[in-house]
Amino acid sequence: MLELKRILLVEDSANDVALTMAALEEVHLANEVVVVRDGQQALDYLFRKGEYANRKDGHPAVVLLDLKLPKVDGLEVLEKVKGAPELKSVPVVMLTSSREEQDLARSYGLGVNAYVVKPVAFPDFVSALRELGLFWAVVNQPPPGAPPLSGASK
Repeated sequence: MLELKRILLVEDSANDVALTMAALEEVHLANEVVVVRDGQQALDYLFRKGEYANRKDGHPAVVLLDLKLPKVDGLEVLEKVKGAPELKSVPVVMLTSSREEQDLARSYGLGVNAYVVKPVAFPDFVSALRELGLFWAVVNQPPPGAPPLSGASK
């Protein structure tokens, strides 16, 4: 029995959200995917502010973070998450179409856990998300003392 956990998807493209949700559904890895459309919403969710002040306890198993976002870009979100003692252990995967070396270098410099360039073909995208999801949502063990993750047995 797998324990399915919450995933935070930070993506402003409706098409990419639909593609990611379809891929996650196909691989049956998350019992809840929270979708936010810009970097400020992601920070509000993670730091439990604004409309997310009363969200359920626990951090997501993984944050799938787009690089190019409105309001606050993905690199700034990453920097704030990895700079916060209560959030720095939350895995963040940059899921982006950018192949620019400077984006890759800056992401790793800020502490990203993985950098994945979005494949164009849906089967490739499903495969990439299956591997990502299996690792971060199922295989990876959170550090000792980390807040409990939401989950349900399936």
